Amino acid sequence: MVSTTSIHHGSSAMVRQISASQFKARCLGLMDDVARSGETLLITKNGQPVAELHPCRGVRRTDPFGLHLATRLDGDVMAPLDEPWNVLQ
Repeated sequence: MVSTTSIHHGSSAMVRQISASQFKARCLGLMDDVARSGETLLITKNGQPVAELHPCRGVRRTDPFGLHLATRLDGDVMAPLDEPWNVLQ
């Protein structure tokens, strides 16, 4: 059972709350609910908040290697360096 409670995370919004054991049993369905509703789900363990599940906001990056969008790769990044590394000596 998912309960709704007033949790203050910088706002007075109502946040749904669920125990970790219930979340484990219903994880995939709860993920669909959060994505559909746009509401945050607070996951508790022994009555204490431990995690939040919230919908993903934004678009996945398509940049190489997860680098910042403004990062440029110039030249052969796999080629050996001209200078020896101190750690190799």
